[in-house]
Amino acid sequence: MNHFLDIHKTDKPALRGIIDRARAIKDARDGQPKAAPDADTPLAGRMVALIFEKPSTRTRVSFDLGVRQMGGQTMVLSGNDMQLGHGETIADTARVLSRYVDMIMIRTFDESVLEEMAEYASVPVINGLTDRTHPCQIMADVMTFEEHRGPIAGKKVVWCGDGNNVCASFLHAAGQFGFDLTFTGPVQLDPEMEFVGWARNAGSAITIERDPIKAVEGADLIVADTWVSMHDAQSARERRHNMLRPYQVNARLMSHAKPDALFMHCLPAHREEEVTSEVMDGPHSVIWDEAENRLHAQKAIMRWCLDL
Repeated sequence: MNHFLDIHKTDKPALRGIIDRARAIKDARDGQPKAAPDADTPLAGRMVALIFEKPSTRTRVSFDLGVRQMGGQTMVLSGNDMQLGHGETIADTARVLSRYVDMIMIRTFDESVLEEMAEYASVPVINGLTDRTHPCQIMADVMTFEEHRGPIAGKKVVWCGDGNNVCASFLHAAGQFGFDLTFTGPVQLDPEMEFVGWARNAGSAITIERDPIKAVEGADLIVADTWVSMHDAQSARERRHNMLRPYQVNARLMSHAKPDALFMHCLPAHREEEVTSEVMDGPHSVIWDEAENRLHAQKAIMRWCLDL
């Protein structure tokens, strides 16, 4: 049984196998109706619990559709349905769910909830997002880059803005897939040094550069994410905007990267804030491929978890 909890907790051959499988899954569906089942339906007769303490559009749709295309069924549970850790312990919830379903995907706030769920579940658990990491997204991002530019090993990725959970998983991916990463953003929003240190120890060049123009020089990929969370108060939003405004990804910034540099954003985006529409809709952007590839990458992750 394989849990998919974080990129740095999954070995390199498994990660490469997941990416290769995801590309094969996508190629096999070329020209097929979106709702049609895959030619191979390895999840037939299986049930997957999708737990959302945090709401989502892409994660919910892509996991739900992926399970269905592979012949399985889903049970979608919200935080209100579950009330994880309130009344019944997470450990007991994990034990009970394991008697009903074949796999659990959880999108939650506190990383400890994910870890306890995995510790006590007797079925595979997948990290759909926590406040610290977002590994499924970055597997889709690596897949997307390699679709367009070939192997990501040895390339330069630049993260602009907030060193958040998506940035953390990019740092893990840098160490596992062998690319370098430069973070550019305000010092108050630096990524966790634990993750920076892990990637450096894995052999990647991790740089923190406050000047965004210098940061993107020679970049093969520039990545941004939203500046504010849906849970942030208005005063916090204004402070973050003031801090992050110099790190907006716009045409001027992109012009200092490599001529064929790509732009990614995990979405949803706030246009004209962290990125301009000119970049989002321009020739460097691969955000729609990136969004689609969540589906294929997660299908490959689920197959790996169940050894199918």
